[in-house]
Amino acid sequence: MSRSPRLSPAPRISPLPRRSPRLLAASVALAALLALLTLATAQPAAADTEICEQYGTTTVQGGRYVVGNNRWGTSATQCISVNDRGFRITRADGQTATNGAPKSYPTIYAGCHYGTCSSSEVIGPNGVRVSDSRFASIQTSVSMTYPSSGTYDAAYDIWFHRSQPSATTGQNDGAELMIWLNRQGSIQPIGSKVATVNLAGSTWDVWFGNTGWNVVSYVRTSTAGSVSFSVKTFFDDMLARGYGQSSWYLTSVQAGFEPWIGGTGLAVTDFSVTGNGQPPTQTTPPPTQTTPPPGGSSGSCSATYALVGSWGGGFQANVTVKAGSSGVTGWTVRGTLSSGSGVQNVWNGRSTGSGSSLVVANESYNGSLAPGASTTFGFVGTGNAPSSLALTCG
Repeated sequence: MSRSPRLSPAPRISPLPRRSPRLLAASVALAALLALLTLATAQPAAADTEICEQYGTTTVQGGRYVVGNNRWGTSATQCISVNDRGFRITRADGQTATNGAPKSYPTIYAGCHYGTCSSSEVIGPNGVRVSDSRFASIQTSVSMTYPSSGTYDAAYDIWFHRSQPSATTGQNDGAELMIWLNRQGSIQPIGSKVATVNLAGSTWDVWFGNTGWNVVSYVRTSTAGSVSFSVKTFFDDMLARGYGQSSWYLTSVQAGFEPWIGGTGLAVTDFSVTGNGQPPTQTTPPPTQTTPPPGGSSGSCSATYALVGSWGGGFQANVTVKAGSSGVTGWTVRGTLSSGSGVQNVWNGRSTGSGSSLVVANESYNGSLAPGASTTFGFVGTGNAPSSLALTCG
């Protein structure tokens, strides 16, 4: 309970010298002006925006960046407080096994991700082709603060698509470039360590894996609270190792955190993505896209299961959907997990199954597949991890 401070006796005040009415009026006017100026310059800052919705987003800096809660790996509550420069995790309930997937990836980004786009002039809805001179100009920087406890990584997530995307393309299918500034606890990137390199003035361990797209992670060998670099610096190293192609398109530059345990107090305090600006004017209109409703199907397809990793009581898997010779305009994959198992979370698809039944339909952006084309969705399961799984697609 707050209390007022103890007041000392009022001092004796000497009489003020008498002033003329004109000077007194001028003094009153000056005091009023100063009071107005004080009010104008001392207005409180706008309140931060709190997001607790699983995939809730908002924009900052006039739409230049998107901030998202992105709680994809757990049903426990997570909340972030968003300001104009970044965000802070204010609540991070639950935990996941450290040999499996993290709870979430709260992030701030420029570009497009799962159909949610910023108004950034640097990365538009059609991405930036790596071979374009504009790609070489893209720079980014971030500053972060870390709590003293928890298990997490603090990382960039930079996405590349194999062909020119649109705002509705969704999950990117080329490569995921991660740049870890910090990691706490017994966690490691997807795949295995393949090299150690010096880039952007620091030393990094390079990890490579594949989850339906290439995942290339650069883990700083010493913790940093801030970093600034050219995106091309890291992509060039990826390219030299055969993990990327110059024909691919950059679709977003993101910075945030992957917590497994805890996470409250993790914060991005500043973030920027800069470059040469808008892409050249498009002289030919893009082809018209059809977006079939989820679950509607036409044509033949097949589905292939791949186990990514498992831990006590859970696992992560990917399913690749491939169109037959006639293509497909909407698909649904069905399968049955072992008794007592279930599906906890799905991305790049919509789950309608229950219990041990796996039923996943396409999203609006990945239902139309040309003959022989494929897309991938992933999911986190509970219970026993099957090494193989019979699936039907139709």
